[in-house]
Amino acid sequence: MNETAYWIWLLKTLGAAAPIRDILDYFGSPRKLYEAGSTEWRLSGLMSPKQIYALTRFSPSESGETMKICRENGWQILTPEHVCYPQALLELRNYPPVLFVWGNAEALTKNVKIAVVGTRKTSRYGARVAFLLSEALTKSGTLIVSGGALGVDSAAHHGALAGGGKTIAVLGCGLGTDYLKENAPMRAQIAKSGGAVISEFLPFSPASRTTFPLRNRIISAISLGTVVVEAGERSGSLITARCALEQGRDVFAVPGDLISTAYTGGNKLIKDGAKPVFSPLDILEEYLYLYGDELDPEPSKKTFGELLSDHKNEIRLSQKEMPLAAKEPVKPKKEKQMPEAVSKQRAPEEVPRANEAESIPAELSGDAAAVYKALLGGEKHIDELCEILNLPVQKALSALTTLELMGYAELLEGKKYKLN
Repeated sequence: MNETAYWIWLLKTLGAAAPIRDILDYFGSPRKLYEAGSTEWRLSGLMSPKQIYALTRFSPSESGETMKICRENGWQILTPEHVCYPQALLELRNYPPVLFVWGNAEALTKNVKIAVVGTRKTSRYGARVAFLLSEALTKSGTLIVSGGALGVDSAAHHGALAGGGKTIAVLGCGLGTDYLKENAPMRAQIAKSGGAVISEFLPFSPASRTTFPLRNRIISAISLGTVVVEAGERSGSLITARCALEQGRDVFAVPGDLISTAYTGGNKLIKDGAKPVFSPLDILEEYLYLYGDELDPEPSKKTFGELLSDHKNEIRLSQKEMPLAAKEPVKPKKEKQMPEAVSKQRAPEEVPRANEAESIPAELSGDAAAVYKALLGGEKHIDELCEILNLPVQKALSALTTLELMGYAELLEGKKYKLN
């Protein structure tokens, strides 16, 4: 067996977003981890009994079926040893053991990648800004990263394609999943145009309310900066912004209507220090000093009004109107039966609640476990959590973000948090 089989085994057993960095730093590689066996796993003290049990459920030899399906569908498998695997992801404690790629994996090696994110229920203003911003930045030499969803994500991908460039869509489900049919032509065009549609989830894994927050850390990690175009106070795109801050990336936000709640999240980001975006150049100028030989600032110097006037006709964002793909993509070939992965991707009814068992999930440790325990008693303000646990604000926020990504907690109005 080659090393890829062991990486897929690790994904199948521990699931997406498992904290594998500490485990692999200790054992050296997935192969050495497998060969060490359960006694060594227990002695290491790095894994819970649940994780140790999960590692025994599959064998690396069972990875062959997944590899076969990827070959049949033209999907690439990137492990951290692959030249196209984004090295920035290895900074994450829970980096993906595998990335499944539809399209051009080399797009992931582009130096200047900018994430453009926002609400799925975007306004006409938000859609226009996302489209024009992405189009101009693409013409200036950047690569646009987004989540492949409706709303701002779609507008951003369309803008990048209209600018004649490449774009990357990071999915919250497995490749081949019958999800969001209206965006199927767009995903096909992204793959055909030199960009890539990528996922950390096994092929055909369904989307859920926990998978989308998990993938947000990948969007921000592979990008130099994240731009929030339109976001309410509880928008999922704010998780991406928080991930970017924790990862040391730049955060930008487009100013919006002060009266509308649709822009509360983005406007608050600006208040808290995010750089406001009044033209594409506000973003591009942050990277000219390092990547000046790759970037052309001219297409980004225009205001959004000037960019809009360059379009003789109204920007059309309807999936049916955009001339993206003449044909629907071929329906992917599925495995006969995909083994059920042991993962943190719980169905809604499996998520622990404060009024149920008072046990802390086995996969939580350190600050995240302490914060979870504190929230068992009910919703609490961030300052209250810091006082109860004697934690610095930054550590508390990091733990809360971990709980959000894993689907255990959510942010409420007024900086309060509660368990899901």
